[in-house]
Amino acid sequence: MASQVYSPTTAPNPKDSWFMVPSDNLDKIRFGIKVVEVLFSFVAFILEEVVSSCVNCSSLYFFEFVSCTAFLFTLLLLILLSTVLHTRVGITCWPSLDFVYTGVIAVLFLIASIVFASDHSGSAYENIAVVFGFFATVLFAVDLIMFVKTQGFPFKKDGKPEASNGGPAVGPAQPEEEKLNPPTQ
Repeated sequence: MASQVYSPTTAPNPKDSWFMVPSDNLDKIRFGIKVVEVLFSFVAFILEEVVSSCVNCSSLYFFEFVSCTAFLFTLLLLILLSTVLHTRVGITCWPSLDFVYTGVIAVLFLIASIVFASDHSGSAYENIAVVFGFFATVLFAVDLIMFVKTQGFPFKKDGKPEASNGGPAVGPAQPEEEKLNPPTQ
């Protein structure tokens, strides 16, 4: 008898899942791109770490810094955007943060890969690390392009009111339609 009463109105809540892809911040295609970015950054970092000697170590160290930073922070961003954790951090501008971060890492990875490619001893590990650095650069650039195609430029002012404190923005105040009662004497 109890199952007849509750079964028609009881439905599972799809929002109870901790994994949220697709979501407002990350669709399935960009999620896949970010996973591959993490993998390529990690492979580039590991291959750079295996290098035992260097001609000019500053280019190697710069590549190490960029590939490690890209791996760790992209992994963190991926975890935050694909789970409910991003709602608990207190940041409301995730699209802007994602866009700026992805653009900065793309430029840094391109510079680090060019510098490391032009100034290394030519070992197989260094060559493969450079290739993965360029692949990661391309992926970060593709991620940026996909972001703009799907969500638009995050800093564009198109006349729409922006969200405030995570909620919808309130437009200009409308005058009251109803007049106040006159004071009684």
